Amino acid sequence: MNQNHIPQTLIEKYNIPVPRYTSYPPANYFTPEFTAADYREQIVASNSQSPSLLSFYFHIPFCRRLCHYCGCNAYPMASAEYIDRYVDCLHREMDLVLPLLDRNRKIAQIHYGGGTPTILPVEKLKELNQHLLEYFPQIEQPEIAIECHPGWLDETYWQGLADAGFNRVSLGIQDFQTEVLKCVNRKPSLLPVADIVSLLRERGIRINMDFLYGLPLQTPASFEDTIRKAIDIRPDRLVTFSYAHVPWVNKRQLILEKAGLPDASLKEELFRTAQELLLQAGYLQIGMDHFVCAHDELALARQDHSLHRNFQGYCTRRTTGQVYAFGVTGISQLSTAYAQNTKDLDVYLDAVTQGNLPVIKGYKLNEQEQIVRRVIDTLMCNNLIDWQELSDELQLSIEKIKYLCGYDAGQLEDMARDGLVGLSENRLEVTPLGKAFVRNVASTFDQLTRNNPKSFSKPI
Repeated sequence: MNQNHIPQTLIEKYNIPVPRYTSYPPANYFTPEFTAADYREQIVASNSQSPSLLSFYFHIPFCRRLCHYCGCNAYPMASAEYIDRYVDCLHREMDLVLPLLDRNRKIAQIHYGGGTPTILPVEKLKELNQHLLEYFPQIEQPEIAIECHPGWLDETYWQGLADAGFNRVSLGIQDFQTEVLKCVNRKPSLLPVADIVSLLRERGIRINMDFLYGLPLQTPASFEDTIRKAIDIRPDRLVTFSYAHVPWVNKRQLILEKAGLPDASLKEELFRTAQELLLQAGYLQIGMDHFVCAHDELALARQDHSLHRNFQGYCTRRTTGQVYAFGVTGISQLSTAYAQNTKDLDVYLDAVTQGNLPVIKGYKLNEQEQIVRRVIDTLMCNNLIDWQELSDELQLSIEKIKYLCGYDAGQLEDMARDGLVGLSENRLEVTPLGKAFVRNVASTFDQLTRNNPKSFSKPI
């Protein structure tokens, strides 16, 4: 069987809705019974839990133009006064959370997502960074990253990001084809992308590039041209996200149905086109959709099976921290709990102005769920599970771990017959063919989402 091509029979069998497993349990299991008081309690408890490192996330929800494909919590551009009020509330929210944290803990990661974080003036971003960096010590070379929309940024802004403390930038390219970008309502880069990358690298900033496949008007030939252009620029990391069609989350995506979305077979061909080009160019594949240069620390972490993952993407053990999120929709990921802020901008502003944490829902994991999360994280990050290693780490027998995660030998053996996984006495490994369906493999350990009515996207 050609491992670079998925037979149509397997697409029909496995291209079914399953969680993305950026968290376990998935975010649509969060409940309003988890309150701000619960979050405050969990923050305090997190000081004595592992990992001890700190990771912070800021959600900046505003966009100058809303892309039709976006499934994130984003708002049209607001007035300068309203945005200033939002930034002020980010500082106020930090003032509610930071005193609950042990000041001896070290910052490993700061990440900005959106929306469009670079809608903020660089000076505002610098002040947010300083608020944290002046409060806590940091590991050597913490990762301070921001997602950027290059359609609106001039040379002065790019230069300012280095002065604001950023050392990693994610360029939201999505596609180099102007007709595709026009169809999805996204503005192309203001400056040549190669010039942006050169400017940032001169200032010591590492480069990610983000692309989407599965958009209207994309063809294998056009996407090949896009990926070749990216390879010529040679970013440190390149991500090929599968477009998730979830119009029940964002009705704007219905516009793309009118333009015509590729079917699962074409989507799979788009990904394989990119994958083959990137592997031939010397990139290494991380997880489902990340590709990194051989010298990247994610590549080294892949080799020793120490990759980790959170809502912001893959990270190494060196930069893995419990995540404390600020802003609307922000999700904090602690060792034993998740807490999500309200999605409503005005509710968020009013709550924080009144001195209240804006938590709207969350989830506290029991011991079994913590073990299942570890099993699924291990699989999603490393494409394998060494049951003996997990047994040694968790101080539980292999039989106990398998029992707690509902190990289904029959289902996994069926996947093995289909060529998706390899099974041995103490090891489960996802094959090259099976990587596209690693979410399906992970779901075999997830008793919560079996036979449930909740909505998820498809793997392809």
